Amino acid sequence: MNKSIMGILVVGIILVGGFFALNSYIYNEKQVFTADNYKDAEFVIEGERVRLGSDVRYFGNELFTDLNSDSREDVVFLVTYEPGGSGTFYYAVAVLNTKEGYIGSDGYLLGDRIAPQTTHLSENPIHKNVIVVNFADRNPGEPMTTEPSLGKSAYLKLDIENMQWGIVVPDFEGESR
Repeated sequence: MNKSIMGILVVGIILVGGFFALNSYIYNEKQVFTADNYKDAEFVIEGERVRLGSDVRYFGNELFTDLNSDSREDVVFLVTYEPGGSGTFYYAVAVLNTKEGYIGSDGYLLGDRIAPQTTHLSENPIHKNVIVVNFADRNPGEPMTTEPSLGKSAYLKLDIENMQWGIVVPDFEGESR
């Protein structure tokens, strides 16, 4: 009988310990870093929280707009990520201007060694807060040493709840007015 009580006690301790460990992990994942300046915000690139520095650099193409309809000017801009090797990966990021400070988004990968052009709001009247990033890329099958010449546009909308970009299909046939 003592062995069964001891077994139940051990299982209970393991369950309670597991609960607190999982709760701590979830709490830490939900923590949001706020910055005093939008260029000091924290972003998520390739699943890692990063700030501008040696591997992640500010590129520009700033677009100041209110992404979450709170009457505060937020900003979208491009960063480059150079993790080593010959690649220079371009990402679109957003920074929300909140009462607590600036909060960075997940980075949206535009491509490797592309040629960024412009960043602006979509002119489609049914695209509320849709960001358009124009850039040049290489044609399919061309080597990475070829200069980008193929015009592309990424239509992106920030999901404010999880701070991740979603892709918007321009002129989707199923769109309603």
